[in-house]
Amino acid sequence: MYHHVKKLMYTVRVDEPDPRFGNMLLEQFGGANGELAAAMQYSIQGLNCDDPARKDLLMDIGTEEMSHLEVVGTLARMHLKPLRSVREAAEAEPLVAIAGGGGLNLFNSQGNPWTADYLKITGELDVDLRNDIAAEARAKIVYERLINFCRDAGTKDALQFLMTREITHMRAFTLALESMGRPPFSIGRIAPTPKLVDQFFNDSTGEGDYGEVDARGPWNQGEPWEFVPSPALQDLSAGAEGPAMHAESSSAAEAEPIQELLVEQLRDILHAEKQLVKALPKMAKAARSSQLEALIHTHLAETEAQAERLNEALKLLGAPVRAKPCKGMAGLVEEGEEVMSEGKEKEDAAADLALIGAAQRVEHYEIAAYMTARNLALQLRQPAIVQLLTTSLGEEQNAAQLLDQLAQPLMSVAKMPAAVE
Repeated sequence: MYHHVKKLMYTVRVDEPDPRFGNMLLEQFGGANGELAAAMQYSIQGLNCDDPARKDLLMDIGTEEMSHLEVVGTLARMHLKPLRSVREAAEAEPLVAIAGGGGLNLFNSQGNPWTADYLKITGELDVDLRNDIAAEARAKIVYERLINFCRDAGTKDALQFLMTREITHMRAFTLALESMGRPPFSIGRIAPTPKLVDQFFNDSTGEGDYGEVDARGPWNQGEPWEFVPSPALQDLSAGAEGPAMHAESSSAAEAEPIQELLVEQLRDILHAEKQLVKALPKMAKAARSSQLEALIHTHLAETEAQAERLNEALKLLGAPVRAKPCKGMAGLVEEGEEVMSEGKEKEDAAADLALIGAAQRVEHYEIAAYMTARNLALQLRQPAIVQLLTTSLGEEQNAAQLLDQLAQPLMSVAKMPAAVE
């Protein structure tokens, strides 16, 4: 909830209005690195943030940027005031004078309208904080340039205040990022390709007729760098020396333990599916609702097909088709049997809701298992196996969704009080 306090964060003073400088100030009002862009960027990042502490940081600074917008707008308005009555001033800035009446609008110093394209919002907190640090650095430089072009002492004081706060925000964002404990080059969740990530490509060949000198420094030499000279020309140069690009994400030797893990995962899921083939008919029989019974029967047919896909995947890997005891599914099946036994004493809606809960736990267990196996198959570049597992994963996700949809009306029935005769 916002409340506008009719007092500026910093009281501005303009002794000599300068319409041309007022137009420059519009860059920090509606420009790409301006206060409105900062306020919107941090506030929306804050709304997206699941981390309560850093959400508070983003909302605090986003709100302060709105205060800065008011300060900049007041400064610009005071400098632009002559455009409303002095023709010579209006001739200097006709767009602002004629189209805008000598006032503010959401455009930059060139008359380009403000756009949400200015905002850098990814939904990944560490990436967003890096964007915010860069945004504060850009804004600091803009304020510095405005100060250098400013002739009014009061305006300079206000700009110095705003510029200083950019550094404060940059420090806060930097410390918030560091406090997350993430390695500086750990972005997202998928690891980069080993070896390739440490190769520096010398893609701008220098010296002599080929241009400027090839520079070396800590960005391309020393640990952990491997310097690759002219990778684009390697195939064209006979007997070219130097390391080749490590384009493959893993070698055959590195892939072997991953394949062993995938085989193990497939055999585990196969045993899980075989247990379900036996358990699902009992669950269908225990269902009170005809819709729930039909859904379980449908998923039984899907489960049988999923077991066949697992057999096929193991054959594609050249592994013997056999199951590995799945203790996790055994526990879920045992729990389901308890639910069915206890359900005999329950009302129809409550019994079916309990049964759906047991089925949902099974589905989510399988979803996790299929996602793990599919990711391993992706790493091994096994598109046929990936397709088989993706199909089964989609069926499991769909079954979980249908169970959830079926539970909603049962919730309403279960909440209704018994009729009084």
